[in-house]
Amino acid sequence: MSEQQRVDCMKCRHFYITWDPKFPKGCKAFGFKSHTLPSHTVLSSSGKPCMNFEPKIKTKT
Repeated sequence: MSEQQRVDCMKCRHFYITWDPKFPKGCKAFGFKSHTLPSHTVLSSSGKPCMNFEPKIKTKT
């Protein structure tokens, strides 16, 4: 997998942590939970990098 195809779910606004121990990582954009990072699931399923990545909005503190 090339650097260009890697999508960092931790920096995406659609990524969330679930309460399900079997599927602890989720994607609100695609509506699924996974054991691995959602971007890895998308890449392995479709052969293409995630197209729904949106950077998290940083709030001022």
